Amino acid sequence: MKTPKRLQPLVDDGLIDEVLTQLMSGKEAQVFVVRCGEDVRCAKVFKEAKQRSFKQAVQYQEGRKERNSRRARAMSKKTRYGQKEQEQAWLTAEVDALYRLAAADVRVPKPYGFVDGVLLMEMITDAEGAVAPRLDDVTLTHEQALRYHDKVITDVVRMLCAGLIHGDLSEFNVLVDAEGPVIIDLPQAVDAAGNNSAAAMLERDVNNMRAYFGRYAPELLSTHYGKEMWALYEAGELHPDTKLTGHFTFSTHIANVDELMEVIDDAKEEEAERQARMRDDDDSDEIPQPY
Repeated sequence: MKTPKRLQPLVDDGLIDEVLTQLMSGKEAQVFVVRCGEDVRCAKVFKEAKQRSFKQAVQYQEGRKERNSRRARAMSKKTRYGQKEQEQAWLTAEVDALYRLAAADVRVPKPYGFVDGVLLMEMITDAEGAVAPRLDDVTLTHEQALRYHDKVITDVVRMLCAGLIHGDLSEFNVLVDAEGPVIIDLPQAVDAAGNNSAAAMLERDVNNMRAYFGRYAPELLSTHYGKEMWALYEAGELHPDTKLTGHFTFSTHIANVDELMEVIDDAKEEEAERQARMRDDDDSDEIPQPY
């Protein structure tokens, strides 16, 4: 096929020898099957921000570490330079996550490099060597559903121990190769320790998997792996080889609304006093003007 414009520089540099076919085109990127020497790999070409339909939600980006202080300030102020750097940070998030998760023994495509918005990575294939299907495209037996669910939960635990949450996990971004599930699509990966929505996103990911596999193994529908996992993580007791039970004891404590409102009122009062002190400090720093 004709080499796409975005892949031509990689062909010119010898990173890709031939573009074989387009594999898919989604809201975030286009994926091509390419030949690199003796190997057949995937080239994921991320779309530019103005062409993408998936919004770079603050909810996903919260907590991501930015080592360069100048870049971090620009990103927070949304300057032109900051927007450019924020875009680059979003694009490299999946690359960083893949390397991090591969090192943690999570079943993800092996990354081979990231050049000019193009991610070169392993092509996941089925037992016959064809492109592996998505989980949503396969029919499972009861035994397969239980086994695959266990594999996914094991990988989610390893991801969490590595400090990451997928954030958008479903049957549409899990491939099935000869050995079972392989998790894909990680540009929105969430920082587990620094994101206030981390617990909710983890539970949503796990519950999506519960709902899917529960079609074939209904006993999974009564499990609560997400809550169990997060409770152990918060307590510092979650490890990559932790064996979960799927059981979780829900609190029966009834919240005291009056007590909660008092805490909120106290916090508002403290904030009002802090703002007043800041205004007083600003006034005292003003240079007197001559009459």
